[in-house]
Amino acid sequence: MPRQGNIACIIGGHYTCRVKESRWKTISTEHHFANAHVDVATDHVQTPTRSQPRTWTIVHRKAAVVIAPMTQDGKIVLIHQERIPIHEAIWEMPAGQIDNRDADQEEIKQVALRELREEAGYELARDGELIPLGQYFSSPGFTDECGYFFLARPVVRVPDYVRNESESILDCRPFTISEIRRLITENEIRDGNTLGVCARLAAHGLISL
Repeated sequence: MPRQGNIACIIGGHYTCRVKESRWKTISTEHHFANAHVDVATDHVQTPTRSQPRTWTIVHRKAAVVIAPMTQDGKIVLIHQERIPIHEAIWEMPAGQIDNRDADQEEIKQVALRELREEAGYELARDGELIPLGQYFSSPGFTDECGYFFLARPVVRVPDYVRNESESILDCRPFTISEIRRLITENEIRDGNTLGVCARLAAHGLISL
């Protein structure tokens, strides 16, 4: 069956990371490992530009959301989170996976607002808005994981917020844009999702880096 080329878009009111029609064709798939979070498989794939099929091992992951929370005074809220694979705690934007693979636009927005609340302890103010900033691929040579960038503004602290200890989040605080710029320049912000959403914010003229 022809495999579609990856593109994240909105079809019929639904966000999708499914791919546009093309001449890609998956000839065979060998599954190696799967759990609730990842599915590792090796695909034998015919691409549109090569006469011979190629073999590629892929980590399939659920889609994700990344939220840039902006306060009334224009600061960006970051979380300081322990990351087991790299044995470090790093500054990041709040983010999380979308469990429902068929989630529509409204459900994905609700996931973004839930992650904002659970990880950062912030929520939209009464006059706040959640602005979609497009889609991205986190590491397209390794995984088909795609995600959705959002700007949440303005945000306010959740009253009586208690962080879930299972999140491994050590700290959360707002940073000025100049502080964000310095953290990027000095290699303190190294999370690809955070760097990506900062680039998207700057491209839209929402912050100046």
